[in-house]
Amino acid sequence: MEFASVRLITDDLDRMVTFYEQVTGVPASRPAPVFAEFVTPLATLAIGHTQTLALFGEDVAQAASNRTAILELRVQDVDAEVARLRPHVGSWVQEPTDMPWGNRSALLRDPDGNLVNLFSPVTEDARQRFAARPTSIPSDQDANPSGR
Repeated sequence: MEFASVRLITDDLDRMVTFYEQVTGVPASRPAPVFAEFVTPLATLAIGHTQTLALFGEDVAQAASNRTAILELRVQDVDAEVARLRPHVGSWVQEPTDMPWGNRSALLRDPDGNLVNLFSPVTEDARQRFAARPTSIPSDQDANPSGR
């Protein structure tokens, strides 16, 4: 089994696509007018309009009603991302904070109210936990090959 994507359902696809293009810096692909995907080397975020739900059956999902999941985006520098996104994000839940498990984290809500966590491992233990995981984020060594 291979984890393929997470899909959000929305009543306003264009607004959500614009928001996630701003947050991720990744342009959406639109294989159909009611469906969009943000494909990265590590994960895919799919967004479907509520019109797509008819393909699955009655009342299988409801737009803008999630209160249990958090989409997590690992970033190089949480504080820099918060500064970049502040003009585009209407609802910040948590300003950048160092978490007890070693990540620096900022929490926001997308236009439908879904939680989005921007985080960076900042302690040595946290960096070690993520060291073996695939990433498209340059390491400190990649950014500064001399190690300085």
